[in-house]
Amino acid sequence: MKRISLLLIVAAGLFFACKHQVINPDGGGDGNGSDTTGNNGGNGDTLVCFEADVLPIFQTSCAKSGCHDAATHEEGYVLDSYANIVKKGIDPGRPNDSKIFEEIVDGDMPPNGEPNLTNEQIATIRQWILEGAKNTNNCSSCDAAVFTYSAAIAPIMTTNCVACHSATLQNGGVNLSTYEGVKSAANSGALIGTVTHAAGFSPMPQGGNKLSDCNIAQIQQWIDDGMKNN
Repeated sequence: MKRISLLLIVAAGLFFACKHQVINPDGGGDGNGSDTTGNNGGNGDTLVCFEADVLPIFQTSCAKSGCHDAATHEEGYVLDSYANIVKKGIDPGRPNDSKIFEEIVDGDMPPNGEPNLTNEQIATIRQWILEGAKNTNNCSSCDAAVFTYSAAIAPIMTTNCVACHSATLQNGGVNLSTYEGVKSAANSGALIGTVTHAAGFSPMPQGGNKLSDCNIAQIQQWIDDGMKNN
């Protein structure tokens, strides 16, 4: 009886240890080398959504004129899409062996004069690589019912806007790295006009995908609620 119980405990332990494994030490995304570059329509066993969490960081902070857009391709890197991002410099499962990640951690990318990625953004990219650098999409965890400045608006600005509109790089005279700057842009109508790509406004994020309907709804609700610093 004791032997049977022991076997059941060991089997259960192996089941739970393997169920959430997403990293193959040899570089694959799922333990057998498959689906590293495949399209995953949901989170599955992954924690980071490439489409919602990772791609905007590369598009707004890296894929800019003079850096890593299609026209410039500095050092041969174009970082504007999944296919181009994983083409070289990303070693699935191994962030410390991924040249792109090393450049970010060392502070060489973005270059001097450009806002550095936040610790949270760096951690997001690292986790994405650890999970196999998969092309996960349609997996955003956005909740339109959450629209406070701290929980929704500030993170949207950091991920999608601050690379071009920071305290040190105020393109168009706009700084979206502070509450006061975001409120000013909202008061003028420019914030919602640019993210909805309304007529008469320059579509933003520049060079990136249009914000999701959920993110736009969060911004609109925050504005309608009085643009509180909450």
